[in-house]
Amino acid sequence: MELSWLKKIRGDKTMKEVGKHANISECYYSMIESGNRRPPIDTAKAIAKALNFDWQLFYDDDPSSRDSPGDTA
Repeated sequence: MELSWLKKIRGDKTMKEVGKHANISECYYSMIESGNRRPPIDTAKAIAKALNFDWQLFYDDDPSSRDSPGDTA
């Protein structure tokens, strides 16, 4: 299942930029964003830090139910 919320949060940043900030490859980030891989917690936290959102969104059954996926509250 594609993580459309993640693509929306990424905005104008490239997958390569996010991968670099999260210390993962662009290819691996792409697999996460496309829903082919679920990141381990450390990777989820690194991506969330790079894009400024709550890392736990990766493990929510329905992240679209949150008011604003970009909030880190």
